[in-house]
Amino acid sequence: MTTSILVTGGAGYIGSHTCKALRQAGFAPIAYDNLSRGNAEAVKWGELVVGDLADRALLRATLERHRPAAVVHFAAFAYVGESNENPALYYRNNVGGTAELLTAMGDCDIRHIVFSSSCAVYGVPRAVPIVEQSPFEPVSPYGASKMICERMLQDCAAASPLTYMALRYFNAAGADPAGDIGECHVPETHAIPLLLDAAAGDAAAFTVFGDDYPTRDGTCIRDYVHVTDLADAHARALRDLLEGGGSGAMNVGTGRGWSVRDLVDIARKVTGREIPVRVGPRRPGDPPALVSDPALAQARLRWSPHYADVAVQMAHAWAWRQGGRGAFKRAWAATSA
Repeated sequence: MTTSILVTGGAGYIGSHTCKALRQAGFAPIAYDNLSRGNAEAVKWGELVVGDLADRALLRATLERHRPAAVVHFAAFAYVGESNENPALYYRNNVGGTAELLTAMGDCDIRHIVFSSSCAVYGVPRAVPIVEQSPFEPVSPYGASKMICERMLQDCAAASPLTYMALRYFNAAGADPAGDIGECHVPETHAIPLLLDAAAGDAAAFTVFGDDYPTRDGTCIRDYVHVTDLADAHARALRDLLEGGGSGAMNVGTGRGWSVRDLVDIARKVTGREIPVRVGPRRPGDPPALVSDPALAQARLRWSPHYADVAVQMAHAWAWRQGGRGAFKRAWAATSA
């Protein structure tokens, strides 16, 4: 029988790509998503259970019916700005939801979990590239919620047979190279899709938030990792746990930084279009540079990015924007109407 894996947030951007990777790796993903920020059209490689982690009865019934060998946990809110405006929402949803999930897993004797963490746990890093031993100093409730969830995983693993892998990834980007799925957030806050919106004429201009950072061109530097490579890392982490690997946490990134000005130049080349740019004020809590040291993931998971060049990531995102994203947008509009 094919091994079932519960994927919370499986209708989201990274979750849906991971469901495809799991299916290709021989697993049977079951997406569990309340669709408040996910898209049902992205669930193409297994069953969709529409539900919230706060729904204890449905969550347990789903675990008991499918008896998954493990859980891959994405379900969370992930807007830094929103978390600053409404911290309680983020603690209730991200922390409370994870607590409900871990309780249900314990009750149903599900012993393995891959957790979607974030480089936001590091805050403004003291040194770059960032290693896993870097101190946790989150500067947003979103980052703090991920930090607390990692602590919960540690505590539950110490008190039970649970094993976990927390993947602290950097900036997810791109779209499925085959064009099956891609990025479609409402609202959109990520730099690459916002650049492509400006290139397509759907936005008047692209805003650079701050050009006076202590970086080579004054704009923020980030480590962009292709969403398909992220999905592959989750599948590898899952396999590692199922084969007896111990609990841990690791960065998932390319180890290379790109500035916002780099992105603008690359977007103009990829799209062949002029992109109006304006400079706005810095956003609170934006670190000058976030770049990973991915050596641990490379060593333990034998993982390395296939699409490390941000130009390739952007080309995949542009192809998705020109094609399949339209259906996702229409579905979202119909849902919210």
